[in-house]
Amino acid sequence: MDGKAHTQESASSSSLRSIGDGANTPAIPEKKETPKSFSIFLVQLLIAVLIFRSFVFAPFSIPSESMLPRLMNGDLLLAAKWPYGFSKHSLPFGAPLIPGRVLAGEPERGDVVIFKHPVDGVDYIKRVVALPGDRVAVEGGQVILNGEVLPLEPLSDLAIPMSPNTGCGWGGTEEQTASGGLICRYTQYRETLPGGREFDVLDFGLTPGDSFSPTTIPEGHMFVMGDNRDNSRDSRFTARSGDAVGIVPHDLLVGEASIILWSSEGSAVWYNPISWFSTVRWGRIGTLL
Repeated sequence: MDGKAHTQESASSSSLRSIGDGANTPAIPEKKETPKSFSIFLVQLLIAVLIFRSFVFAPFSIPSESMLPRLMNGDLLLAAKWPYGFSKHSLPFGAPLIPGRVLAGEPERGDVVIFKHPVDGVDYIKRVVALPGDRVAVEGGQVILNGEVLPLEPLSDLAIPMSPNTGCGWGGTEEQTASGGLICRYTQYRETLPGGREFDVLDFGLTPGDSFSPTTIPEGHMFVMGDNRDNSRDSRFTARSGDAVGIVPHDLLVGEASIILWSSEGSAVWYNPISWFSTVRWGRIGTLL
């Protein structure tokens, strides 16, 4: 190995000396950038980005508080595109280039999924609670899955700093901190699915969504709910444009929420670069979902 290294080093030094000594070495023409070559580079870059976004990861922003406490308004997350297969919904603008759903994978209970609204095609994000063949109901705010009540363990209250994009919902209590800031305090529980998968949810007492008649989920569909149970228009309600999503077909799946890439409290201004960083919720970046 040492011999090869010395040989290569000697060859390199010799080459440099011959150039410096003015030896009769053919000049290597300098490759110049042209408008055509730059355009080709941009097209290649665009194709690479489209492939990555369509089949690997895609970014999605959270515009509401229906998935509190796991996701906050102002979060930017990456969704994995391959777990549930690929369809036209995987492609930008829903380009009809993929027939049906290829390499299809099925979601599991507890997955946080991104899907197209069954009526208006807008991206939504919810948690899968019931799968095809499951019989699901909601009584008194508790989910009943295949005849078993999902346990709800009371937790300490969730305290969220209030900011321009995060107010205090109707079920929260606004409080002032010792430093003069404002927080919103919510009642919080931990729900456990069959098999032991658990996650935190918010619940503020009895509401119309706390009652749902027993329903068997049809083949190729899923029952989804928001973690903020009293602030989510999900599978407990009939699908309507711009509103609830109803029981969602698997064919509308876009991807599985994977990691929080960025999070901001919403007060940054473009003309103040310092605010671009001072308003970041640094503790949320890198959170796995």
